[in-house]
Amino acid sequence: MVEVTEHTRNVLLEVAKKRKIYIEGNFLKILKAPKGDKEFEEYLKLCKEKDSNARKKRLEVTKQVQEQNKQLEAKQDENESLMQELQTALDQAELSKAEAEKLRDAAVEDLETLQKKSQFELVGRIVKIALIVIMGVGLITTALFAYTLVIGQENPILESTWSNLFGILLTNSFSIVGTIMGVKYATGEGK
Repeated sequence: MVEVTEHTRNVLLEVAKKRKIYIEGNFLKILKAPKGDKEFEEYLKLCKEKDSNARKKRLEVTKQVQEQNKQLEAKQDENESLMQELQTALDQAELSKAEAEKLRDAAVEDLETLQKKSQFELVGRIVKIALIVIMGVGLITTALFAYTLVIGQENPILESTWSNLFGILLTNSFSIVGTIMGVKYATGEGK
C-alpha cells in the first residue's frame, strides 16, 4: 500500500472539487488514506464507486459490442448463404437459357425442314399437273393428226399445230427441269 502525502492529498481533492476528475483503475487498490483523514477516505470511497460504475458501463458497452458483433456475424453468414443461393439461381438460369436456345434452334431447324418439305411437295405437284396437261394436249393433238392421216385428209393447220406443240412441249419441259433445279439449288439441296 502507498500512503498519500499531504501535498498529493490536497492536489487530488482540489482537482476533484474544481474539475470533477477522480482517480481510476488499479491505482486505487494500492492507495491508502492517512490515518484519521475522513475527508480523504470519503474521496477514495467515491473514487472506488465511480471506478466501479465506469467499469460496469464499459463492461455493458463491451457486451453490447460483442452482441452486435454476433448479430453482424449472423447477418454476414445469412448474406453469404443468400449470395450462394443467388449464384446457384443465376447458374441455373444460364443453363435454362442455354437449354431454351437449343430448343429454339431445334424448333427453327424443324420449321425449316418442314418448309422445305412442303416446298418440294408443292413443286412436285405442279410438275405432275403440268406434265399431265402437256401429255394430254400432246396425245390429243397426236391423235387428231393420226386421225387425219388415216382418213387421208390433209390439214395444214393441224400439221403446223402438231409440230409447234412438240417444240413448245420440249421447251417447256426444259424450263420445268431448270426451275426445279434452281429451287433445289436455292434451298441448299445439292442433289
